[in-house]
Amino acid sequence: MDKNKDKNFNEWNELKKKLHIRNEEILFHEREIWWCSLGVNVGFEEDGKNKLFERPILIIKKFNKFVLWVLPLTRSNKPCGYYYKIAQGNEDDSVIILSQLRLISSKRLLRKMRMITKQEFVEILEKVKKYLP
Repeated sequence: MDKNKDKNFNEWNELKKKLHIRNEEILFHEREIWWCSLGVNVGFEEDGKNKLFERPILIIKKFNKFVLWVLPLTRSNKPCGYYYKIAQGNEDDSVIILSQLRLISSKRLLRKMRMITKQEFVEILEKVKKYLP
């Protein structure tokens, strides 16, 4: 099955235009997990789902109130070094996709879910650093 066959780029572009003109200030911090409109992306870049094209993300670095580095989360844990399992409190475990680090606008942030522990955050940062040149 071709995963790219059912991508709805047109619908995503309409939502993206609305996000672009969004004027509310969003308060966010490193270590937080948020629902985020990641959109419809190219190839194997992680897509958002549902009508808001959303996916949970972990905030890795806040550069200012407008831009941040994030890592997307998934429920699919693949047996390779690019995934890191985190506890989701009372919910099922989630997995951070370490290879999908990206810069986003804070306008994409939708709803805060929770904050991970400092210890877990440090472990994740160490794993990400391994992949940087």
